[in-house]
Amino acid sequence: MAGEAANLLGPDDPAPFVIDNAEGRSPFLLIGDHAGSAIPATLGNLGLSEIDRTRHIAVDIGVRGLGRALAHLLDAPFIHQPYSRLVIDCNRDPTRGDAVPAVSDGSRIAGNEDLNDEAHEARLRYIHSPYHQVISAEINRRLADGRATILLALHSFTPVLDGYSRPWDVGILHWLGQTDFARTMLRLFEEDITPCVGNNLPYRMDATDYTIPFHAFPIHLPYAELEVRQDLISDRAGQNRWAAQIQKVAETAHALLYSAGEKSS
Repeated sequence: MAGEAANLLGPDDPAPFVIDNAEGRSPFLLIGDHAGSAIPATLGNLGLSEIDRTRHIAVDIGVRGLGRALAHLLDAPFIHQPYSRLVIDCNRDPTRGDAVPAVSDGSRIAGNEDLNDEAHEARLRYIHSPYHQVISAEINRRLADGRATILLALHSFTPVLDGYSRPWDVGILHWLGQTDFARTMLRLFEEDITPCVGNNLPYRMDATDYTIPFHAFPIHLPYAELEVRQDLISDRAGQNRWAAQIQKVAETAHALLYSAGEKSS
């Protein structure tokens, strides 16, 4: 643990964030908290099997490809996390116990058991904090330039959990702050004949969430958190299809809410 704290990331490990289409000019800013599955070399495999390292417990399956396709279609930056949520969950307050879980969906994460404060702090300092700092910097840069900003957080969910087949194709999550954009996206999806849409389903946005509450609520940014079922975006064709559908809904919502020239921030 002392070695982990002293130098968590080595020269061959990825940086703690990736930005695709950094110069995107649209009002949208895309976020992928769980887009990656990397584990720092100092942590080995966290005691996980190869299967567990590719399951939904470790990564939001399909989100990296979905986000990259959507970034192109919307001309939007896509800031995403390359490290597995099992190293540290960037959509959790780092002080929460589930930010570094020891068990997830029945799988033991031995490398997270009995983590001391120094080792926990290293994961926060090297991965969680830089990721959120770059999101804050991008938002602040856009605000300084007078650019409207709508935060879209991209997630995916497993089709079956605890033996229950989840019927939704896509969920729109919202809670406090500027909810008009999320609610408009929800209505537009509900009017579409294709998807089964969840309103704060399969998860409800609440105090367990971190990214949207931390970045959007205090400065009244419009936002939406999207959850797409993983079997629908497990390959490139599905990712492209859903990127096109989300693009259509997001741009229509933007036109409906801001067509009179009202700023989105």
